[in-house]
Amino acid sequence: MTRTGAALIAAATIFSFAGAPAHARDFPYCLQGGEWGYPGNCQFESYQQCMVTASGTKAYCDVNPVFAFRAQQPAPIDESAPPPRRARRH
Repeated sequence: MTRTGAALIAAATIFSFAGAPAHARDFPYCLQGGEWGYPGNCQFESYQQCMVTASGTKAYCDVNPVFAFRAQQPAPIDESAPPPRRARRH
């Protein structure tokens, strides 16, 4: 087998394991302060998880600002949906 053939097989193998790209997700809590800065390390599902990680450091936990802002946004309007029906008055 030539070097080119081996390289193509290796590349095909690597790409077959790559799979679909990961979807970005905003977690509700961030580890902030100390070396983390703002918004910090935002990979915590619960406040307790964040606090355990912050334990013994100069860091603290707070709400992820991206998560909090997104929660305030109204639900997007589906333009393809039919308009709501009005109730008839008799």
